[in-house]
Amino acid sequence: MAKSAILKSSIAKKVAMALSGLFLISFLSLHFFINFVSVFSADSFNAMSHFMGYNPLIQFVMQPILVAGVVFHFVMGFVLELKNRSARPVAYVKYDGAANASWASRNMIISGLVVLAFLGLHMYDFWFHEIVYKYVEGNDIETTRYYGELVAKFESPVRTGLYCVAFVLLALHLWHGFTSSLQSVGFDSKIGKSLHKICYAFAIIVPFGFIFIALFHHFNN
Repeated sequence: MAKSAILKSSIAKKVAMALSGLFLISFLSLHFFINFVSVFSADSFNAMSHFMGYNPLIQFVMQPILVAGVVFHFVMGFVLELKNRSARPVAYVKYDGAANASWASRNMIISGLVVLAFLGLHMYDFWFHEIVYKYVEGNDIETTRYYGELVAKFESPVRTGLYCVAFVLLALHLWHGFTSSLQSVGFDSKIGKSLHKICYAFAIIVPFGFIFIALFHHFNN
Protein backbone atom coordinates (compact mmCIF):
# COMPACT_ATOMS: atom_id res chain seq x y z
CA MET A 1 0.00 0.00 0.00
CA ALA A 2 1.36 3.44 -0.94
CA LYS A 3 2.32 5.84 1.84
CA SER A 4 -0.49 8.23 0.86
CA ALA A 5 -3.03 5.41 1.09
CA ILE A 6 -1.73 4.40 4.53
CA LEU A 7 -1.94 8.01 5.69
CA LYS A 8 -5.51 8.36 4.42
CA SER A 9 -6.48 5.10 6.12
CA SER A 10 -4.99 6.27 9.42
CA ILE A 11 -6.76 9.64 9.20
CA ALA A 12 -10.05 7.93 8.38
CA LYS A 13 -9.70 5.71 11.46
CA LYS A 14 -8.98 8.72 13.67
CA VAL A 15 -12.01 10.58 12.33
CA ALA A 16 -14.24 7.54 12.81
CA MET A 17 -13.03 7.13 16.37
CA ALA A 18 -13.49 10.85 17.03
CA LEU A 19 -17.08 10.77 15.77
CA SER A 20 -17.88 7.74 17.90
CA GLY A 21 -16.33 9.50 20.91
CA LEU A 22 -18.42 12.63 20.34
CA PHE A 23 -21.53 10.46 20.07
CA LEU A 24 -20.72 8.80 23.39
CA ILE A 25 -20.13 12.22 24.96
CA SER A 26 -23.64 13.27 23.91
CA PHE A 27 -25.05 10.17 25.59
CA LEU A 28 -22.95 10.84 28.69
CA SER A 29 -24.36 14.37 28.88
CA LEU A 30 -27.95 13.12 28.75
CA HIS A 31 -27.21 10.41 31.30
CA PHE A 32 -25.64 12.97 33.62
CA PHE A 33 -28.61 15.32 33.33
CA ILE A 34 -31.12 12.59 34.21
CA ASN A 35 -29.05 11.30 37.13
CA PHE A 36 -28.45 14.81 38.44
CA VAL A 37 -32.21 15.36 38.58
CA SER A 38 -32.36 12.53 41.18
CA VAL A 39 -30.60 14.84 43.66
CA PHE A 40 -33.49 17.31 43.54
CA SER A 41 -36.62 15.34 42.67
CA ALA A 42 -37.35 11.62 42.96
CA ASP A 43 -40.60 12.06 41.02
CA SER A 44 -38.94 13.79 38.07
CA PHE A 45 -36.16 11.20 38.02
CA ASN A 46 -38.75 8.40 38.01
CA ALA A 47 -40.66 10.03 35.15
CA MET A 48 -37.53 10.51 33.02
CA SER A 49 -36.24 7.01 33.71
CA HIS A 50 -39.61 5.46 32.90
CA PHE A 51 -39.69 7.33 29.58
CA MET A 52 -36.17 6.15 28.73
CA GLY A 53 -37.01 2.59 29.78
CA TYR A 54 -40.21 2.16 27.77
CA ASN A 55 -39.87 4.44 24.75
CA PRO A 56 -39.55 2.11 21.70
CA LEU A 57 -37.26 4.49 19.78
CA ILE A 58 -34.81 4.64 22.67
CA GLN A 59 -35.01 0.96 23.56
CA PHE A 60 -34.89 -0.63 20.11
CA VAL A 61 -33.03 1.95 18.02
CA MET A 62 -30.87 4.24 20.15
CA GLN A 63 -29.81 1.63 22.70
CA PRO A 64 -28.37 -0.83 20.15
CA ILE A 65 -26.63 2.10 18.41
CA LEU A 66 -25.15 3.13 21.76
CA VAL A 67 -23.81 -0.37 22.47
CA ALA A 68 -22.35 -0.55 18.96
CA GLY A 69 -20.79 2.89 19.46
CA VAL A 70 -19.11 1.81 22.71
CA VAL A 71 -17.69 -1.34 21.13
CA PHE A 72 -16.53 0.50 18.01
CA HIS A 73 -14.88 3.32 19.96
CA PHE A 74 -12.82 1.04 22.20
CA VAL A 75 -11.87 -1.41 19.44
CA MET A 76 -10.74 1.47 17.24
CA GLY A 77 -8.78 2.89 20.19
CA PHE A 78 -6.81 -0.35 20.52
CA VAL A 79 -6.21 -0.50 16.77
CA LEU A 80 -4.85 3.06 16.66
CA GLU A 81 -2.71 2.54 19.76
CA LEU A 82 -1.11 -0.57 18.27
CA LYS A 83 -0.52 1.29 15.00
CA ASN A 84 1.08 4.22 16.84
CA ARG A 85 3.38 1.95 18.82
CA SER A 86 4.50 0.02 15.74
CA ALA A 87 5.19 3.28 13.89
CA ARG A 88 7.55 4.70 16.54
CA PRO A 89 11.17 4.72 15.35
CA VAL A 90 12.49 3.65 18.77
CA ALA A 91 11.44 0.92 21.13
CA TYR A 92 8.42 1.78 23.23
CA VAL A 93 10.34 1.24 26.47
CA LYS A 94 12.76 3.96 25.38
CA TYR A 95 10.06 6.39 24.30
CA ASP A 96 9.99 9.40 26.61
CA GLY A 97 6.33 10.32 26.21
CA ALA A 98 6.33 12.50 29.31
CA ALA A 99 8.58 14.99 27.56
CA ASN A 100 5.92 15.99 25.03
CA ALA A 101 2.56 14.73 26.28
CA SER A 102 0.39 14.73 29.38
CA TRP A 103 -0.26 11.63 31.49
CA ALA A 104 -3.83 11.51 30.18
CA SER A 105 -2.75 11.45 26.53
CA ARG A 106 -0.06 8.82 27.19
CA ASN A 107 -2.38 6.50 29.09
CA MET A 108 -5.63 6.61 27.13
CA ILE A 109 -5.60 2.82 26.89
CA ILE A 110 -5.32 2.42 30.68
CA SER A 111 -8.06 4.90 31.49
CA GLY A 112 -10.12 3.52 28.60
CA LEU A 113 -9.89 -0.05 29.91
CA VAL A 114 -11.03 1.04 33.36
CA VAL A 115 -13.92 3.02 31.87
CA LEU A 116 -14.84 0.01 29.71
CA ALA A 117 -14.87 -2.25 32.78
CA PHE A 118 -17.05 0.28 34.58
CA LEU A 119 -19.44 0.41 31.63
CA GLY A 120 -19.70 -3.38 31.79
CA LEU A 121 -20.64 -3.19 35.47
CA HIS A 122 -23.04 -0.34 34.77
CA MET A 123 -24.73 -2.31 31.99
CA TYR A 124 -25.03 -5.30 34.30
CA ASP A 125 -26.51 -3.18 37.10
CA PHE A 126 -29.06 -1.30 35.04
CA TRP A 127 -29.53 -2.64 31.50
CA PHE A 128 -29.41 -6.34 32.42
CA HIS A 129 -31.64 -5.67 35.42
CA GLU A 130 -34.16 -3.93 33.16
CA ILE A 131 -34.19 -6.81 30.68
CA VAL A 132 -34.81 -9.32 33.46
CA TYR A 133 -37.45 -7.14 35.14
CA LYS A 134 -39.43 -6.45 31.97
CA TYR A 135 -38.95 -9.45 29.71
CA VAL A 136 -37.82 -12.41 31.84
CA GLU A 137 -39.85 -11.93 35.00
CA GLY A 138 -42.64 -10.12 33.16
CA ASN A 139 -43.34 -7.69 36.00
CA ASP A 140 -46.05 -5.08 35.77
CA ILE A 141 -45.06 -1.55 34.84
CA GLU A 142 -44.03 0.35 37.96
CA THR A 143 -43.30 4.01 37.31
CA THR A 144 -41.90 4.81 40.76
CA ARG A 145 -39.29 2.08 41.16
CA TYR A 146 -36.32 3.81 39.55
CA TYR A 147 -35.30 6.20 42.30
CA GLY A 148 -35.22 3.46 44.93
CA GLU A 149 -33.18 1.22 42.62
CA LEU A 150 -30.69 4.02 42.01
CA VAL A 151 -30.25 4.80 45.69
CA ALA A 152 -29.80 1.11 46.51
CA LYS A 153 -26.80 0.93 44.16
CA PHE A 154 -24.93 3.39 46.37
CA GLU A 155 -25.56 1.76 49.74
CA SER A 156 -22.25 -0.13 49.61
CA PRO A 157 -19.18 2.03 50.37
CA VAL A 158 -17.05 -0.31 48.25
CA ARG A 159 -19.26 0.02 45.19
CA THR A 160 -19.54 3.77 45.70
CA GLY A 161 -15.76 4.08 46.01
CA LEU A 162 -15.15 2.08 42.82
CA TYR A 163 -17.74 4.21 41.06
CA CYS A 164 -15.89 7.36 42.10
CA VAL A 165 -12.49 6.02 41.01
CA ALA A 166 -13.92 5.05 37.61
CA PHE A 167 -15.19 8.58 37.06
CA VAL A 168 -11.86 10.13 38.03
CA LEU A 169 -10.29 8.03 35.27
CA LEU A 170 -13.12 9.01 32.92
CA ALA A 171 -12.22 12.64 33.64
CA LEU A 172 -8.62 11.94 32.62
CA HIS A 173 -9.83 10.10 29.52
CA LEU A 174 -12.05 13.02 28.53
CA TRP A 175 -9.36 15.61 29.34
CA HIS A 176 -7.38 14.46 26.33
CA GLY A 177 -10.02 12.61 24.33
CA PHE A 178 -12.58 15.40 23.96
CA THR A 179 -10.17 17.96 22.51
CA SER A 180 -8.48 15.29 20.42
CA SER A 181 -11.81 14.25 18.89
CA LEU A 182 -12.65 17.81 17.91
CA GLN A 183 -9.19 18.27 16.39
CA SER A 184 -9.66 15.10 14.34
CA VAL A 185 -12.89 16.36 12.78
CA GLY A 186 -11.46 19.84 12.08
CA PHE A 187 -13.16 22.01 14.70
CA ASP A 188 -10.03 23.02 16.57
CA SER A 189 -8.55 25.12 13.80
CA LYS A 190 -11.75 27.15 13.51
CA ILE A 191 -12.49 27.90 17.16
CA GLY A 192 -9.17 27.36 18.92
CA LYS A 193 -8.39 27.88 22.59
CA SER A 194 -11.91 28.83 23.71
CA LEU A 195 -13.15 25.42 22.55
CA HIS A 196 -10.35 23.74 24.50
CA LYS A 197 -11.54 25.47 27.66
CA ILE A 198 -15.09 24.18 27.12
CA CYS A 199 -13.77 20.65 26.63
CA TYR A 200 -11.64 20.81 29.77
CA ALA A 201 -14.58 22.19 31.76
CA PHE A 202 -16.76 19.32 30.56
CA ALA A 203 -14.04 16.80 31.47
CA ILE A 204 -14.12 18.10 35.05
CA ILE A 205 -17.76 19.03 35.64
CA VAL A 206 -19.51 15.94 34.28
CA PRO A 207 -17.37 13.14 35.82
CA PHE A 208 -17.12 14.90 39.17
CA GLY A 209 -20.84 15.63 38.93
CA PHE A 210 -21.42 11.88 38.74
CA ILE A 211 -19.19 11.46 41.79
CA PHE A 212 -21.24 14.05 43.65
CA ILE A 213 -24.45 12.17 42.78
CA ALA A 214 -22.99 8.89 44.07
CA LEU A 215 -21.76 10.42 47.33
CA PHE A 216 -25.02 12.33 47.83
CA HIS A 217 -27.11 9.16 47.65
CA HIS A 218 -24.59 7.17 49.67
CA PHE A 219 -24.57 9.57 52.61
CA ASN A 220 -28.29 10.35 52.43
CA ASN A 221 -29.36 6.73 52.27
